[in-house]
Amino acid sequence: MSRVFPYPLLIASLVMAWLLLTRFTVGQFIVGFAVAMLAAQGMAALHPAKPRLRRWDLVPKLIAIVLYDIIRSNIAVAGIILSGTRRNRRSGFMTIALDLRDPTALAILAIILTATPGTAWLDYDSARGTLLMHVFDLVDEEEWHGLIKERYEHLLLEIFE
Repeated sequence: MSRVFPYPLLIASLVMAWLLLTRFTVGQFIVGFAVAMLAAQGMAALHPAKPRLRRWDLVPKLIAIVLYDIIRSNIAVAGIILSGTRRNRRSGFMTIALDLRDPTALAILAIILTATPGTAWLDYDSARGTLLMHVFDLVDEEEWHGLIKERYEHLLLEIFE
């Protein structure tokens, strides 16, 4: 059964996304199911490591923090763009030393930083454990270090390592 449907949650999610983006017809269901099965078989061929969560109870807290930060960043970036006034804004690149080593936790941190408007994960040097990121409005670099280390990395370390 697991060889035929290696990732049932992935298959169900992709079929539902397909049906939400198209019409709810039998033909679209069949096409969506075929695409989902191909994606699941491709995922199975990659043999991804199964993540182990140590602290499930902290996941809702992390989600709430990330959603709050995304909303706040959307408002801040929209304010900067729509104000039309030129102020002393400095975009910049910064490097942050990370303690995270778990690949899943690093991937989640990359998603968090890239999904938050005004920030982008650019590179991770696994040998040195450093993250290179870009910040749209880099006012205080130490504030960003604290935000990444204390707000996100600390929770991800507790959840995954």
